[in-house]
Amino acid sequence: MSGPGPLPESTIKLLSQLAPATFADTAALAAAGILSAAYVLRSYTWDRPDPYNYILYEKPQQGAGSSTSKRSKNIAERLEELVSLAHGKDVVVFWGSQSGTAEGFANRLARELHQRFHLQAMSADLSDFDAETIAQIPQTKLAIFVLSTYGEGDPSDNAGMFWDWVTKLQDKPLISLRYAAFGLGNSNYRYYNRVVDVVDKALVDTGASRLAPVGRADDAQGATEEDFLSWKDDLYKVFRETLNLTEHEVKHEPSLAVVEDESLEPQDLHVGEPVHLVEGSGKSTANSAIKALKIKKAYDLFSSPGRSCLHLDLELDSNSQLTYKTGDHLAIWPINPDHEVERLLKVLGLSERRSIPISINALDAAIKVKIPTPTNVETLFRYYLEICAAVPRDTVRGLAQFAPSAAAKDFLLNLGREKDNYAVFLASNHLTIGKLLELAAKADNSQASKTWSDIPLSYLVETLPRSQPRYYSISSSSVVSPKAPSITVAVSDTPLSASPSAAIPGLTTNYLQSLSRSLQDSQATQQTEGLSYTLSGPSNALEGGLIYAHVRRSKFKLPMLASCPLIMVAAGTGLAPFRAFITERLRLQSIGKPVGQMMLFFGCQKPDDDYIYREELEQMEKDLGGKLNIITAFSRQTGMKKTYVQDKILEKGKEVSELLADGASLYMCGRASMAREVGRTLGDILRSDKGWDDAQVKEWSEGLKRNRKWQEDVWG
Repeated sequence: MSGPGPLPESTIKLLSQLAPATFADTAALAAAGILSAAYVLRSYTWDRPDPYNYILYEKPQQGAGSSTSKRSKNIAERLEELVSLAHGKDVVVFWGSQSGTAEGFANRLARELHQRFHLQAMSADLSDFDAETIAQIPQTKLAIFVLSTYGEGDPSDNAGMFWDWVTKLQDKPLISLRYAAFGLGNSNYRYYNRVVDVVDKALVDTGASRLAPVGRADDAQGATEEDFLSWKDDLYKVFRETLNLTEHEVKHEPSLAVVEDESLEPQDLHVGEPVHLVEGSGKSTANSAIKALKIKKAYDLFSSPGRSCLHLDLELDSNSQLTYKTGDHLAIWPINPDHEVERLLKVLGLSERRSIPISINALDAAIKVKIPTPTNVETLFRYYLEICAAVPRDTVRGLAQFAPSAAAKDFLLNLGREKDNYAVFLASNHLTIGKLLELAAKADNSQASKTWSDIPLSYLVETLPRSQPRYYSISSSSVVSPKAPSITVAVSDTPLSASPSAAIPGLTTNYLQSLSRSLQDSQATQQTEGLSYTLSGPSNALEGGLIYAHVRRSKFKLPMLASCPLIMVAAGTGLAPFRAFITERLRLQSIGKPVGQMMLFFGCQKPDDDYIYREELEQMEKDLGGKLNIITAFSRQTGMKKTYVQDKILEKGKEVSELLADGASLYMCGRASMAREVGRTLGDILRSDKGWDDAQVKEWSEGLKRNRKWQEDVWG
């Protein structure tokens, strides 16, 4: 084959005219070439979304020049830094919190120690400091630990690094540390308040001096708040009698400044988009970025007076970095109902000033502002504060100092004085902050103003809990539906014990029900049982059926080997993760993978009422060809004895025992009380079947848990 012939003379002349004659011409051609290439590759360069862009959006504090990033992670050094800033601290109140309750207690305690004893106190997120520097806190200071127990006796996400450190301590490195501790737990759980108990023992064993008895809250009794107040009283007695501190009348001293600033433009404001707290090196990475997710499909699994259940299919943006794995949780960020927002604005006299920009700034260098700022008052109440939460008794008393009349002040002081009287009142009244202020104002029968105009906004920001997401087990498989997670939501209203016809509406579940109904019926209003919500979200960011959500990684996972047998126990919406497990096993079997034998024990009230996913489960049982055995228990079936999942497990004791002997993994999901009863029943089966004593049963169950062969995803 011959090569190409010479170019025609006319072509050579044309090329010679186009050739660059100078260096400038050459540079211009090179620049043009680069720009052309960049344009062609634009989808890989400037048009390509930055997968980490959300970090700046959600954590602007980590931007260039941020002073917070320069704070020392050595708590002893930090205390000294604050001395040089004229904010020297006598007490540090560390908190480990999963839902925000322990954090709220720590913040309240730090403020009150200053107001009541004139101590300089700071509240500290355990993950903000290197745990080993706690050993450097001098004996002249005091450390207080407020710690929640989460899941199966685990520390909260932000206490993980501290837990790893304190449980491995040796010798006596804490000989100079003086401390007190309070734990939050639930006695329905097997490991009730395990975290504070383990931490307390570790501190004492390594030389620390405990100044007061350890306090323990029990949420199973609904007594978390009162348990905290009781422990706080005991702690203050130690301060008075052992530390010889003088107690003073409590008066509000703001730690935050909330200032109207009309110079701010709308684009400068946070309008309600949720944000994670800043994450330091000690923070958990269990939470994904928060995204606005579209609800693809929403329908009722059942609906009856006072009870209903929703199924929601969501859509993950194919371009986002958001992913989930089977067994994970989806965290939903709620919106407060319109009537409570309007009630609070009105009673505070802020209805006409709802949209004026406000800035929230710390007056103490030790305090981190937890609310996105700047914002406005309406946004604050609608999105960022828990205005529907029950009002603690000491907050009732604290509000009295701002009362618009003597009658309103007396009402609050009398209401908050006695624990038992307040409990009786709450048994008949759903008391939000707005309702409380309305009731107190009405105690004055005169024509005086009913507006609480003297309450500083700073007091409400300091006192009301920060809005928190609610977690739901994902009921879909990431293998089958990688970009379409689903959740199963029981719409919950809690009847008042002394007034069963009245109920406390679930904040997030009613929000989701309202959104679900608006999607199912284009003519539907945004109302649910008298509750209405701004479903379009901040600046209409949620228009068209979107919700703010993020994925939280879970340890509740299938075994690595699909051939491993499973025993799954669920009641109510605890079925959600097992729907995902079974769906995934069915898919694996369909592509030729061997799957292990499965038993599903499921309990609900009635087979024709709240047996969720019934047809789907029965079809999967058939398709799995004997690999799945579903055993149901109904507690309210007409004409039948009440039966619970533990009763059915006892009936099937021989099969359960054999499957466990074959290496089955055991899973439970539902209320903690259900899991506790199932655990007892399994112990009874093994005592009968194997002749074991209590010690052997305990050793067996703890061994399974250590090896992740016994897993629980429980609540309540």
